[in-house]
Amino acid sequence: MSLRRIRFYGAAGQIGTIAVTLLGLLLLTFFIGRLMPADPVRAIVGEDATRETYEQVYNALGLDRPLWEQFIYYLGDVFTGNFGTSIRTGQPVIQDILHVMPATIELATFAILIGAGLGVPLGVFAAVNKDRWPDHVVRVFSLFGHSMPIFWTGMIALIVFYAHLGLVGGSGRMDQFYIGLVEERTGFLLIDSLIAGEMDVFWSAVNHIILPAALLGYSSSAYITRMTRSFMLDQLGQEYVTTARVKGLSRNQTIWQHAFVNIRVQLVTIIALAYGSLLEGAVLIETVFAWPGFGQYLTNNLITGDMNAVMTCVLIVGVIFIGLNLLSDVLYRIFDPRTR
Repeated sequence: MSLRRIRFYGAAGQIGTIAVTLLGLLLLTFFIGRLMPADPVRAIVGEDATRETYEQVYNALGLDRPLWEQFIYYLGDVFTGNFGTSIRTGQPVIQDILHVMPATIELATFAILIGAGLGVPLGVFAAVNKDRWPDHVVRVFSLFGHSMPIFWTGMIALIVFYAHLGLVGGSGRMDQFYIGLVEERTGFLLIDSLIAGEMDVFWSAVNHIILPAALLGYSSSAYITRMTRSFMLDQLGQEYVTTARVKGLSRNQTIWQHAFVNIRVQLVTIIALAYGSLLEGAVLIETVFAWPGFGQYLTNNLITGDMNAVMTCVLIVGVIFIGLNLLSDVLYRIFDPRTR
């Protein structure tokens, strides 16, 4: 079999896997919406609506049809970009999500830069100093980051660094004084303020994002540190590392130019998954810091029983992880020629 045909079958298999995964995700999302205890009809008509009004809306939503027929209609709506209207806001759900998602992406991006920038070097440092005091310090540091509840650390950090020391901004994305001064072009406040030339707004946004991003980054760095340490220990035990030292390479050259190079592929996956978790899992920190992002939007709609919004959020979370896995595959091919 030719190499071109092998690559074709590989690509076809990957596309098929993605299609099956998306179909499974759509099935899961659909049945979550149907099995949730919240009543979408009651959320629309209210508690005091008559039986006739209730049944009219029930039929209008298609809930009187068999489940398989409802799923077919749901697939059609999804593939045409119709995710319904939010009961809570009265706006199309996809419009609401496009409005709140940039705030979460901004926060998660800052957090993963902190998490990876801290976790990778610490993991390497711990592995190189295995079973010595630097290793124990790093492991305790990562243990705290992994075990402490993020909502608790968020509240304590607000009390200490904002209320008492005044070193950072408080809740929200910027000071109340600056709200409305910058036109929303991209949705990313830092970028929009720079485009508008409003440096006061930019620095206010930086001041407000530092603390929640640092807390999320510390939490994700704990996971990245542990995994980096594990990967590095595996590589440092290989024979090629001993050979490199025997040939006269320095300790740093052996660590960074040989051992670390061979764990880049695994680190890509770990960091991508951590980033995906930050995008969908920043619910508690967004709630504590009143951050108007995706997590807070999902939480508010769960409370109100807005199933159109909840189902769309669940679907988007799944698509994010599928997209990050695809990105990881692309980066694999860049970092490891053997996978091309």
